[in-house]
Amino acid sequence: MASSRDRQRKLARAKLDRQLARRAARARRRRQVQAGVGVAVVLALIVAGSAWALGAFDRDPVEDTAAEELCLWTPEDATANTNLTDVGTPATTGLPTEGVRTMTVVTNQGAPVTAELDTAATPCAVASISHLAANSFYDNTKCHEITTEGAVRCGDPSGTGLGGPAYSFYDENVPTPAEASASPASDQPATYPKGTVAMVGNRPGANGSQFLIFFKDFTTADPAYTVIGSVTGGVDTVEKIGALPTVENAGGAKVKPKDDDVVIQSLTVTEPATTPTTTGSATPAVDSSAG
Repeated sequence: MASSRDRQRKLARAKLDRQLARRAARARRRRQVQAGVGVAVVLALIVAGSAWALGAFDRDPVEDTAAEELCLWTPEDATANTNLTDVGTPATTGLPTEGVRTMTVVTNQGAPVTAELDTAATPCAVASISHLAANSFYDNTKCHEITTEGAVRCGDPSGTGLGGPAYSFYDENVPTPAEASASPASDQPATYPKGTVAMVGNRPGANGSQFLIFFKDFTTADPAYTVIGSVTGGVDTVEKIGALPTVENAGGAKVKPKDDDVVIQSLTVTEPATTPTTTGSATPAVDSSAG
């Protein structure tokens, strides 16, 4: 009996030893896993700290899509306004934002009128006029008003004041309101000096194709026109048009040229002016016809 009990005790002891061994093994594995996780966390924190110190977590510059899409061309309903003409829209990206472009307006009233358009101040207006000119939008159209503000109004093929392309765009370079002067003789410059070229919309803030060329100074406390440039040649032609007699238009305003014959034969816009680069000393050109 004693030997039987001893055998049972040995078996029980062996079973307990196996259980303890398994528990110990599981405990070791658990500690190893925890230790591995701890090491990994510490390494991750070290790496993250180093990356942070080197600026890896600095916020990347957000891509400025508004700057890329420089101009917003708002669709206009050409079915509701039959005076509009759909000639597509200018590009929205890659538009020039520096330098000037030269606009040349050939009319039936005298020498061509040239103007420098300010691409930096009015990139959208210049892009629009360039687009329309490239599509011959202005050719053989009439300047339909000689305004009471002292400007010739052109750029509407319908001649109604409601015409333009099937898109519009917002104001860009509107002058600040002039301060009221206590004295009639003021040194303050005109809001729209003679020779100014400005956009005029079918409605305020909705510019299209129509523009003004001022033949005399105009000052206002409530500017509403985007200034896009100024006349550099052909001022006499603008003045001549401005002096034409006027009659009432369809709206009853006495602003329509009497004979309705101020015609833009062509309007062109050059590419943006760039500064020429020099590659050594220039040699004057020789006229082959010279003796």
